[in-house]
Amino acid sequence: MKASAILIIYTGGTIGMKQDPVDQTLKPFDFSQIADEVPELRKFAVRIDAYTFDPLIDSSDVEPSLWTRLAHLVRDRYDDYDGFVILHGTDTMAYSASALSFMLEGLTKPVIFTGSQLPIGVPRTDGKENLISAVEIAAAADEEGHALVPEVSIFFDSVLIRGNRATKLSAEAFNAFASPDCPPLAEAGIRIRYNRSVIRYPDDWNRPLKVHDRLDTRVAILKVHPGITPELVTVFLLAPEIRAVILETYGSGNAITRPWFLSLVREAGKSKAIVNVTQCKSGSVNMDIYATGRTLKLAGVVSGYDITTEAALGKLFVLLGENPDNEAVKNRFGEDLCGEISK
Repeated sequence: MKASAILIIYTGGTIGMKQDPVDQTLKPFDFSQIADEVPELRKFAVRIDAYTFDPLIDSSDVEPSLWTRLAHLVRDRYDDYDGFVILHGTDTMAYSASALSFMLEGLTKPVIFTGSQLPIGVPRTDGKENLISAVEIAAAADEEGHALVPEVSIFFDSVLIRGNRATKLSAEAFNAFASPDCPPLAEAGIRIRYNRSVIRYPDDWNRPLKVHDRLDTRVAILKVHPGITPELVTVFLLAPEIRAVILETYGSGNAITRPWFLSLVREAGKSKAIVNVTQCKSGSVNMDIYATGRTLKLAGVVSGYDITTEAALGKLFVLLGENPDNEAVKNRFGEDLCGEISK
């Protein structure tokens, strides 16, 4: 069996920073010399190449155009590598991983996002361990040469989680990401333990990769909160330039029962796709439990089940881009496309 080949893609972010010996400031280093910074990578029987975005992108400036560039890069290098490790800032990593999971249909190779809370060039960095483990998982294959984790995922602090199930929980802790409603795909301890009952495997390993790069970003996110005004809701729900709205509701999908609110939802539901996502970090929307949820359902609001807001956004961008008809978008949103919801 030939040695694996992994492409490391550096988009920007904390992990790629190193202290300048002259002015002591943190500056990005040359990832073509990654083995000099992380010599442990030489111990793998893996060819490792690097690609660096120019200019680098701060994660707070990430836009869908980055996701398109990443999807095209994976597609163009797909036959040359056995796996891809994407180094990305943590602030929007869950958004990017979610979007890529929907954009890369028929994936048979790992696409693993990772990063760090501390720059790779400082003594206590978490970047080295995150990168080393991500590369090892990206190169891991079974006896037939098939990838052990052919998904878009995030590796952080010894845990590999599905990309479209991830959410950032901490700005300071090394375990910055969590997947409250889906078990880890793998956990790294003395050895890496793969949770094969959770990992999604393709029915056809020879299926060609299909990239969905027509993204329609006309989506608004409205978080229901005490004191929300009719004027604010009107702007989000009835703006003509908006095709879909992510309604972040209380608990299992409950919202305001005031007539003005329900009237606006009904009006918007005639022309827009409105999806119901819980504000809770864990749990699922069930609009059949309480009267308020049932009212939203009757108004045409679609359940997001236990989808994260990050995944709902990426899923809508792709579905809207593929479907000019909003009814088709609503019908498909409730489907589990790549492990983003539990049904």
